[in-house]
Amino acid sequence: MAAPLRIGLAGLGTVGIGIVQIVQKHAAMLAARSGREVVITAVCARDRSKNRDADLSGYAWETDPVALARRDDVDLFIEVMGGHEGPAREATEAALTAGKDVVTANKALLAHHGHALALAAEAAGCIIRFEAAVAGGIPVIKALTEGLAGNEMRRVMGVMNGTCNYILTRMEDAGLPYAQVFEEARQLGYLEADPNLDVGGIDAGHKLALLASIAFGTQVSFDAVELEGIGAISIDDIRHAADMDYRIKLLGVARMTGRGLEQRMTPCLVPVGSPLGQLSGGTNMVVLEGDSVGQIVLRGAGAGMGPTASAVMGDVVDIARGLRIPTFGLPATALTVPVAAAVSAACAWYLRMTLLDKPGALAKIATALGEAGISIDRMRQYGHSDGQAPVLIVTHKATRADIDDALARFATAGVLVAEPVALRIEEV
Repeated sequence: MAAPLRIGLAGLGTVGIGIVQIVQKHAAMLAARSGREVVITAVCARDRSKNRDADLSGYAWETDPVALARRDDVDLFIEVMGGHEGPAREATEAALTAGKDVVTANKALLAHHGHALALAAEAAGCIIRFEAAVAGGIPVIKALTEGLAGNEMRRVMGVMNGTCNYILTRMEDAGLPYAQVFEEARQLGYLEADPNLDVGGIDAGHKLALLASIAFGTQVSFDAVELEGIGAISIDDIRHAADMDYRIKLLGVARMTGRGLEQRMTPCLVPVGSPLGQLSGGTNMVVLEGDSVGQIVLRGAGAGMGPTASAVMGDVVDIARGLRIPTFGLPATALTVPVAAAVSAACAWYLRMTLLDKPGALAKIATALGEAGISIDRMRQYGHSDGQAPVLIVTHKATRADIDDALARFATAGVLVAEPVALRIEEV
């Protein structure tokens, strides 16, 4: 049997302890599957005295992750600290400089610095693996880089933030407003310290940018992801969508077009009967479409100790076996600089607005849509109250530019009580 693979583990939070538990519980199984022992030799965290419900007595201890990354008794550096600057970045760079492979669960680090780190890894003869950074326990990185390597990818799509999916599902199931469910999620510990990372779509946008890089052979371009969170989604939107057999999801979509790379993480309506429409709670789902394979759907836990640690260990076993794949599936020098393209593919749209309850108000909205070249598929008008008339319209296919034109015309029609809501209806 080959020499043991010696791990330096930076970060002893929930995921880090999950990794320790797997290594300790399944030592014999990991050795049998890898052809060599997989052992942790050193760990790093700021507070050594904290009770972590794990036996760490057999490991060397560092308080500086950079020092851990440089240790002579570490072959593989695992980073599960988080953060795209500071210690996580510095320690990852130090590990690569020292000639050590890296496994990370840090999507923000790779979304902001992935190409530079991939170049550094290749220059040092190292690899970076990051299955745990996208969709928790779902092996979507492995699917793209290995199982679907013979496909030209057409579209990558999915629900990649369990907190947002929990909030939207809870709103529908309990009939509760967004603010109340948001606070419930906060009390349950589902939200990041900065909640906007979740509900603003940033966390999921990081993941989409990483998948798009692998799927389309481009450098990671998180800054080009169109981001829109779920804060404007009301319980009325949830109910109206359900009335027409749709559900609202924070949906990521990336595809390569003749104009360039489209990337967006925005609320969309999806059919209730579709796989995405059936997704509930904190579960994640990724849909991959290739020219040969067609559409495949991957579903599973998107976060948590076990699923995330499982993904980390999948990468560790691959490295122990000697499997070496470029960070984003192609050599970093071969990744192209993507041309960012605004999303312009035509689709049906959901429009919700509240009009003044007066004669001709709805006619002005219909006229504005017609002048923008948009035809109406379905329309519903709900109960009038306090001089206001809620109206819901589903359009036939229209581009974003057409919708923006219509919204501008609405604003000058003099019949709106508040800003209208416009959401894409995605074909899945």
